[in-house]
Amino acid sequence: MASAKSSRSRPAGHSGVFPVGSAAAVGSGGGGGDGGVQLADKLKIFKTDNFDPDAYVQSKCQTMNEKEIRHLCSYLQDLKKASAEEMRRSVYANYAAFIRTSKEISDLEGELLSIRNLLNTQAALIHGLSEGVQIDSLTSGPEGSAEDDISKVEDQEPSEIQKWSADFPDMLDVLLAERRVDEALDALDEAERVAVDAKRKQTLTAAEVSALKRSISDNRQRLADQLAEAACQSSTRGIELRAAASALKRLGDGPRAHSLLLSAHNQRLQCNMQTIHPSSTSYGGAYTAALAQQVMSFALLVKRHVLSSCAAAGGLRAAAECVQISLGHCFLLEARGLSVSSVLLKQFKPSLVQALDANLRRIEESTAALAAADNWILTYPLTGIRPLTRSSAANLALQPKLSSSAHRFNSMVQDFFEDIAPLLSLQLGGSSMDGITQIFNSYVNLLISALPGSMDDEANLDGLGNKIVRMAETEEQQLALLANASLLAEELLPRAAMKLSSINQSMDDLHKRGTDKQNRVPEQREWKRKLQRMVDRLRDNFCRQHALELIFTDEGDTHLSAEMYISMDNTVEEPEWVPSPIFQELYVKLNRMASIAAEMFVGRERFATLLMMRLTETVILWLSEDQAFWEEIEQGAKPLGPLGLQQFYLDMQFVIIFGQGRFLSRHVHQVILDVIDRAMAAFSATGMNPDSVLPGDDWFMDVSQEVVSMISGRGRVANGDREVNSPTASVSAHSISSFKSHGSS
Repeated sequence: MASAKSSRSRPAGHSGVFPVGSAAAVGSGGGGGDGGVQLADKLKIFKTDNFDPDAYVQSKCQTMNEKEIRHLCSYLQDLKKASAEEMRRSVYANYAAFIRTSKEISDLEGELLSIRNLLNTQAALIHGLSEGVQIDSLTSGPEGSAEDDISKVEDQEPSEIQKWSADFPDMLDVLLAERRVDEALDALDEAERVAVDAKRKQTLTAAEVSALKRSISDNRQRLADQLAEAACQSSTRGIELRAAASALKRLGDGPRAHSLLLSAHNQRLQCNMQTIHPSSTSYGGAYTAALAQQVMSFALLVKRHVLSSCAAAGGLRAAAECVQISLGHCFLLEARGLSVSSVLLKQFKPSLVQALDANLRRIEESTAALAAADNWILTYPLTGIRPLTRSSAANLALQPKLSSSAHRFNSMVQDFFEDIAPLLSLQLGGSSMDGITQIFNSYVNLLISALPGSMDDEANLDGLGNKIVRMAETEEQQLALLANASLLAEELLPRAAMKLSSINQSMDDLHKRGTDKQNRVPEQREWKRKLQRMVDRLRDNFCRQHALELIFTDEGDTHLSAEMYISMDNTVEEPEWVPSPIFQELYVKLNRMASIAAEMFVGRERFATLLMMRLTETVILWLSEDQAFWEEIEQGAKPLGPLGLQQFYLDMQFVIIFGQGRFLSRHVHQVILDVIDRAMAAFSATGMNPDSVLPGDDWFMDVSQEVVSMISGRGRVANGDREVNSPTASVSAHSISSFKSHGSS
């Protein structure tokens, strides 16, 4: 059917060979008929000694298109089948004559064998006489017995070993002609064994042994030449090539087999590589896999056609896949004692480092672009941003609440750690962790620059350049900046790094189990401390900004000065005793921020508490370290009077009372006690006793507790004796309401 299709699909004679009408037509002629004559004529060109298949194919296919070449291939297959069928029919048609001729040839071979044995015996006798060798058969008997022995040899039937030795050359000719290589090799090995055994047992004469060895040597060389010629053919397949090389090695010609294998692989490589066309749009992994299947020394090609473009574009995942495929082939060779992975990694590492840097740079630039439009409102992950766990009503609370830029930053970092995991064998883990540290530092700088009044801060000089960031105007937005940084530094980034560390640890255990385990945990802790220090820098900027808002007015004047205490003794009437407005406003701000932080920092209340403590500490430390304040208190023209000391003592006690357990650390508590002692010492320097002018501690606690209750909305305190509508309470309420409106603005 294929032959008929070939004949119908193209004109006869176009390819230079007469087409076959059909397979049935060829087979029906048996050995005669027109069909048989045509087939014989067609096969003549293939029977010549100088037939060159490559030249033949070139001559036929040079002007053909793809369709005509396919037809020619189909036609040649039909011709091959028809030839095999014709040969089979010819053998069957002449089978009886073949059997009869074979029997006559066998009888003739027996007669020839007898003649050959006789001639060999005579030749051995002549050879022995010519070399003066004592022949046992001529000296073993009395005189005249030599003639009897010769006559006995002539009349004696040849032994089995002699028959085998005589048949060996013809048998080997048949095996070589039929290309039965394995059987020919077995026959040569058997002949070697027979020759050694015959020489030892003297079952063959010296001439017969010599002739057998000469035949073995000649046929070995003949078989080797035949195998080498077959291996050099372009049509020889891989399995046939390996079989020929193995046979040559068995013949004792290993170097020749090695050279043939290399030559054949080189030709096949050059041919196959021409079919692989790398391009900028092609998939790097597919090109690497195809190339790796062809040749081991492909590092430069992969680097040139895949890794270079991946590194320039920041395609870390594509680069990692190429390296994985390449190393996979190298690991297969290591089982056979060939280790080339170290050489490969040396070639690939610069490109991978470039891809890693480009990927980190892309994360930094993408995050900066999103920060310019971030509204600094915390939300759950949006569609398109990879969540930490599968979304459902049950685990929605486990999802992180971040602003849009932080969500994107976290998603890109998670992908980065997944991409870098296969490359840990290149020892890129340290540089990748340093890279994440740098881009997180850049993101924290963006958050700092989003704080109002921080554009002149040193953060603007730390690589921020001309990047535009949307300002966080409200306290909610400013606390969202801290929520972004703290959640990334404390949970999300360390969690991703721990996955990377576990993969790295499992790989290290394959080589040195447990060796680095003791050192790895401190490394992770140090890396986490670096991230936390960056968050602390953002927190300090936040607290410094709000402390300055409390201490200074919009015009640059201060709410907290020595004059406000010294001038109190110039009044005639005793003032209403309430904490100074700045400390009431501090408590209002702390309460308001604590309420907002309680919703933002769910599960991380400690961070919110430390933030409030840091804000209180910033204000108190400013008071403690303000040299102008204390110079005027201690050395000013007007000394600190009793009323000023009482007001200062009340302010400090108020901070202690509202801050205990929530907003006050032990360190700040001690600082407050120190500044109280310093103020009392300044008052004592005037010659007066502070204890004689200050009320008892219960009085300070009552006033402070009542103001705390008013600000917090609890009304009258449990142990106080003043009502909500008392003069002190009304003044406190007036101060509180004014500062609340000031804080909200």
